[in-house]
Amino acid sequence: MRAAPALALAMLATATLAGAALIAVPDATGPQSSEPPPLPKIGPAPAFSLTSQDGLPVRLADLRGRVVAVTFIYTLCTATCPVLTPMQVMVQDRLGKEFGRSIAFVSITLDPERDTPELLKLYAQAYGADLGGWTFLTGSLEEIRDLAARYGIYNSEDASGALDHSLLTSLVDRRGLLRVQYLGARFDPEEFRHDLLSLAKER
Repeated sequence: MRAAPALALAMLATATLAGAALIAVPDATGPQSSEPPPLPKIGPAPAFSLTSQDGLPVRLADLRGRVVAVTFIYTLCTATCPVLTPMQVMVQDRLGKEFGRSIAFVSITLDPERDTPELLKLYAQAYGADLGGWTFLTGSLEEIRDLAARYGIYNSEDASGALDHSLLTSLVDRRGLLRVQYLGARFDPEEFRHDLLSLAKER
């Protein structure tokens, strides 16, 4: 299920209305295109500069030229993350040679105080993530909280220390524009794959 990010509802509404104004009504007697309209352009994706599972600095700008799927997870999650990550691995495998070349995945921990680069790497390997095109990131708690909020992610810690968080998967196009977000962990993987490939083909 696609969802507009909470901080960009007004922008999305404007983009959607503008897009609707530009779509011509097809002639009932003429041929009609079966191609879906392009995904809306919400605005610049929130930038980041964090540390990878290999201990290396990674910026969103470093991935310019590729379509990037950005998610927020943490390794001790027992609710949504163990559903989302395997689904992404399945889509990763179905993307074939496009994965890593024109499409990249980024998973950012919401629990940076426990999720060291080494632990994130073990998590990635346990799920079968292809680290040739998938990066797992951590940073300071302040950086992570600020970035999560800018991507529209809610998270809080309960009395037991477990994190309660919303789940949005954000697609960023080759130019660094936020195009769509998927709500939750059980969205349609085929729609996700199609949207990734569609954005990868844009010029």
